[in-house]
Amino acid sequence: MSILSVYHQSTPDTPNKVLTHADDIAATLAEQGVRLERREPAQRIRPGTAQAEVIAALDAQVEALGGGAVEVLSVHPEHAQKDEIRAGLIDERRHAGAGLHFFVSGRGLLNLRVGEYVYALVGERGDVVSVPAGTAQWFDIGEQPNLVLVRVFESEAASKVELTGDETSRAFPTLEDTFFV
Repeated sequence: MSILSVYHQSTPDTPNKVLTHADDIAATLAEQGVRLERREPAQRIRPGTAQAEVIAALDAQVEALGGGAVEVLSVHPEHAQKDEIRAGLIDERRHAGAGLHFFVSGRGLLNLRVGEYVYALVGERGDVVSVPAGTAQWFDIGEQPNLVLVRVFESEAASKVELTGDETSRAFPTLEDTFFV
């Protein structure tokens, strides 16, 4: 079940609202220009599967999502660099172009900072989140990651990352904290 927690950036320990109904989550995100839809992955893919295998297995679906530049995050609890991967994703960033996050397997926490609010979405298998260009965001895979996430950008230039240098992301709950709210 996907969960959306909405926080004012001044109160990272207390969400203003927590939503679990898919239509409510989609409507709340849509107000911020973010689209959430459901698409079942064409195949079951286990976390830890190599990027090339993930892309090959989902080629038609990735093309239907817009093709372009594709990045795969495929991590399981025994992954040798899971802590380094997690640390590299928690810093707030912006992408030059719009991007899609396709949750193929497992779950992860996508945080979007829009104005004075943070929208913390626990995305799960089948969630496709379309994030507008320039949206401040960070991602948490959790302490025991079990996730395959495909990110799709219209081009390599659109996937370009700019770290904001803002420490806001460090104050907000992690995947483990948010999931059990």
